[in-house]
Amino acid sequence: MRALLIRDLRLALRSGGGFGLGLAFFLILAVLVPLGVGAEGGTLGRIAPGILWVGALLACLLSLDRIFALDHEDGSLDLLATSPLPLEGAVAMKALAHWLVTGLPLTLLAPGLGVLLNLAPPAYGWLALSLVLGTPTLSMVGAFGAALTVGLRRGGLLLSLLVLPLYVPTLIFGAEVVRRGAEGMALGTPLALLAAISLGAAALLPFAAAAALRVNLR
Repeated sequence: MRALLIRDLRLALRSGGGFGLGLAFFLILAVLVPLGVGAEGGTLGRIAPGILWVGALLACLLSLDRIFALDHEDGSLDLLATSPLPLEGAVAMKALAHWLVTGLPLTLLAPGLGVLLNLAPPAYGWLALSLVLGTPTLSMVGAFGAALTVGLRRGGLLLSLLVLPLYVPTLIFGAEVVRRGAEGMALGTPLALLAAISLGAAALLPFAAAAALRVNLR
């Protein structure tokens, strides 16, 4: 599984599989929102948690269709399905690779972009923590959606329609963590729910995605 992870990381970085594109989108969104909303600090500060989380969600969404598409095109996916490596493990490694080249860089970049949106300083750490807890769910749900649409022509739009409703709980609780952190409120409940969603996705979705792949490869 380690070899598969390293291979996917190399392919993602060589082909621009969302690494630079996601970061560029996130940066452009953070720059454009103050221009559209206005430079009034109070307004920007109030909407900053939601904007940053929506930006991270959409940036992750840009590269989801590439999780299995390249392997399907060159036949590698069929080899993975028939190899001794459990297909569930392969799905988990591909989701992890997607997170390492999208979710992790976005997490590191987000506090800096919070300055552009006048995010309250106490919320910077909570923003990073919420993204660390929540972005793995985005990658895992995305891998499940990519497994459902692998092999479909122009499946990117269908993939977006499938996964966006599943992203809503993570978006709500992630933004709530940042909002409460900015206001100095209790954070236990949204943090616990965000972590629970991530653990549930990691435990269940590799099996669901592997089952979808087996159906699509028949």
